[in-house]
Amino acid sequence: MATRNEEILRKPEWLKIKLNTNQNYTGLKKMMREKNLHTVCEEAKCPNIHECWGERRTATFMILGAVCTRACRFCAVKTGLPNELDLNEPERVAESVELMNLKHVVITAVARDDLKDGGSEVYAETIRKVRERNPYTTIEVLPSDMGGSFENWERLMNARPDILNHNIETVRRLTPRVRARATYDRSLEVLRRSKELQPDIPTKSSLMVGLGETWDEILEVMDDLRANDVDIMTIGQYLQPSRKHIKVQKYYSPLEFGKLRKIAMDKGFKHCQAGPMVRSSYHADEQVNEAAKQRQALGEA
Repeated sequence: MATRNEEILRKPEWLKIKLNTNQNYTGLKKMMREKNLHTVCEEAKCPNIHECWGERRTATFMILGAVCTRACRFCAVKTGLPNELDLNEPERVAESVELMNLKHVVITAVARDDLKDGGSEVYAETIRKVRERNPYTTIEVLPSDMGGSFENWERLMNARPDILNHNIETVRRLTPRVRARATYDRSLEVLRRSKELQPDIPTKSSLMVGLGETWDEILEVMDDLRANDVDIMTIGQYLQPSRKHIKVQKYYSPLEFGKLRKIAMDKGFKHCQAGPMVRSSYHADEQVNEAAKQRQALGEA
């Protein structure tokens, strides 16, 4: 039995979630089930699902199935042996984006270490299909490291998403404890190679805090991301999905997040979202580059 010192920390007042189950929320949930689509919003138990679905009418699609081949200690997505690839999934995602009339869509995926290409071909096809049916919708992708294969990464980047997002997740020291298979340096390499392949496409990465990192280690992550030419950073509070996941060691205050955002901007990031409820795709539509915004404006004219 856990001692009092090992008990789960009580959530502070600023982490209370406002529920919004209006028609936008219920309608979007119904459509996802009808189209047999998955969202990371649901699978990862994102605390912002009611805001994004109920108010902003945005969602992060999760392709390549709902079962991940990795078992990261922070993540609520199911792990195990994935199902076979659904080659019709890209078309269904594109159709759903059209029905939702989204201006910006985020596409993520479970890690598929069972596939030689890491799922990169389905990823690229999803980007192409979304763009065919929704030429003025901006597209952000949030893939795993896909085994660190340059060929896989080149296949994905050649499909030209508007933003490439790959998460560093935690500080260097805690990476072996928090993440499964992924390494800190490989994530930095993925971000660097993405920029080398398509220099005009903004890159983005996200950091969770509250896992036992120090303030200086957070600043080291910022420096490492900037050294690899990452444009956008998001910083959010880690929340324990269940008792079997790694425990929260600290809840950062809104003031601390404000300080981190200022430091990040001072270090040269073009955009930084930082706050207790911030997640990788939180308000992602606000971070799209100017060229993509101009394309949207043409579509609305």
